[in-house]
Amino acid sequence: MSNGELKYRRVLLKLSGEAMAGEQGFGIAPPVVDRLTDEIKSVAGMGVALGLVIGGGNIVRGAQASQEGMDRVIADYMGMLATVINALALQDQLERKGVTTRVMTAIRMEAVAEPYIRRRALRHMEKGRVVIFAAGTGNPYFSTDTAAVLRAIEMEANVIIKATKVEGVYSADPTKHPEAEFFPHLAFMDVMTRELGVMDAAAVSLCKDNDLPIIVLNIEHKGAVAAAIRGEPVGTLVS
Repeated sequence: MSNGELKYRRVLLKLSGEAMAGEQGFGIAPPVVDRLTDEIKSVAGMGVALGLVIGGGNIVRGAQASQEGMDRVIADYMGMLATVINALALQDQLERKGVTTRVMTAIRMEAVAEPYIRRRALRHMEKGRVVIFAAGTGNPYFSTDTAAVLRAIEMEANVIIKATKVEGVYSADPTKHPEAEFFPHLAFMDVMTRELGVMDAAAVSLCKDNDLPIIVLNIEHKGAVAAAIRGEPVGTLVS
């Protein structure tokens, strides 16, 4: 595919940690990682500059651990470390498939990944490497959604694609409410005032302030991410 056919040339893809677990609900399921990395490889092959942020909910959820009595700051740091484990799993599979990848962490751990330095990350992307941003923002109290938006803005991305297990944004959880209304397009203010749970409020507010569109789609549909990057109507566009 020629670069001219792409609507978005610089993309930040946000994956949930839960996506790595598949049906088992926790940990890392190799067949799922295999499928996810096939999707990522096909997108990288389109000639887009691609960054990834992955959550850590398949290993530890900081917010949930703090509700169960753990110190919130410690719980959040544990969640950040979980994202590094997921990032390394993705890197391993991508590199086996011939995709040059760099993991950059907001918390320094040079033995396993590069520290996040904006100019270096931009250089990697210019050279066609997929950059996986791990360890959130490096600060407690910030979700990986907020980290993804922050990195997208820093990388001058044209769009942030949030990959989920549902078709896009609904008026309620479609798995619990089959009658829930699907929204093909929403304004940022709609998402914030109706608390539609696309991303947390801080992340949506950052997108609104920086005019960064969000596409919410189902990663389990083969080719959905590539279709969205070409500008086809996939999932829900928040702009």
